[in-house]
This record gives sequence, structure tokens and C-alpha cells, in this order.
Amino acid sequence: MRPHSLSGKILLVVVLVLFSALIAGCSAPVQDSLAADWRLTVNGTTERVLTMNDLKALPSADGYGYCVSTTGFRFGPYTCKGVDLKDIAGLVGGVNPGQQVWISAPDGYLWVFDSDQLEGRGFVTFNENLTEIPSPALRIILMYEQNGTALSYDDGGPARIAIISEQPGVITEGSAWVKWVDRIEIRE
Repeated sequence: MRPHSLSGKILLVVVLVLFSALIAGCSAPVQDSLAADWRLTVNGTTERVLTMNDLKALPSADGYGYCVSTTGFRFGPYTCKGVDLKDIAGLVGGVNPGQQVWISAPDGYLWVFDSDQLEGRGFVTFNENLTEIPSPALRIILMYEQNGTALSYDDGGPARIAIISEQPGVITEGSAWVKWVDRIEIRE
């Protein structure tokens, strides 16, 4: 074996190790930057723009979240932490009977909740066999932690909608779990 080919292999291994360490070290700052740059516009009788620090300063809500996509894929079960959508709406005048809450994301996705759903009613729920069950008390939250960690971008972070229950195993329809939420509007 030639001496310079051995040193070339050693150099390659050192470069790969350093590159791997650099990539591993960049994961957390990217996640921190995601939350630091995030802004939520909430519009009702007034308008507010919230940062992640503002959101986390509001009273938090915890519960179990579990959803199923329209194609049958299950996501969860999760433990979820965030802020009740009613509390966020309260910052801009609240939601009256007959009004709707429009939740949107930068990719153009939009979901609308009615005032009954904000009170935890009017949802279709399933058990783990995907058999429809009577709905227990539910809450809609803007979730910023899933299973005790900040939401990643792939999971809809830094903030996404989750429908939670106090009891585990309650599955809701996943289409309402809006990812990357950046705007909440109260409308007639």
C-alpha cells in the first residue's frame, strides 16, 4: 500500500466525521430558528400578531391527540400541549354563536371551525378500530409541543391545530389538524 493513499483515506474519514458532527450540531438551531421566526396573525374585532414566546405565555392546555387521514393513515397517539383556540380568539374579541374560526397556513390550506366545535361539540370520533364512537369532551388547541418536544417542521411546526381529549385513544379526522398555522380569523 502506498503511504499517500493511506493518508488520503484517513483524511477522507476525518472530513466525513467532521461533516457528520456539523450536521448533527445544526439540528437544534434550525428548530430554534423555526420557532423564533414564526408569527401568528389573529384577526377578530381587533388584530394581534403573536410570537412563539407570546403563545407560550398564554395558559396552556394538555391532552391526548390522535387523528386519521382521509386515506386511512393514523397519526398518533400523541400527548399534546398548546393553547386552547378559544383563548387565542379571546385576544381579539372572542367567538360568538354563529361565527366561524378560519385557520390557515402559508401553503394555502384552510380549515373552518364553527362556534359549536370551539365548545368541543360536533366532531366525528373513532376508537382505535376506526369504529365511530360518541364524542367525549374535546378541545381544539394550537399545539406547539408533541410528546414533550417542540414540533418539527415535518410535524407541522412550529404550531399546528390538534383536537385533544382527556382520554387516550380517541381519534378525530386529520383534515382539521392544520399544519404550519400562521393566521386565525374570526368571521360571520
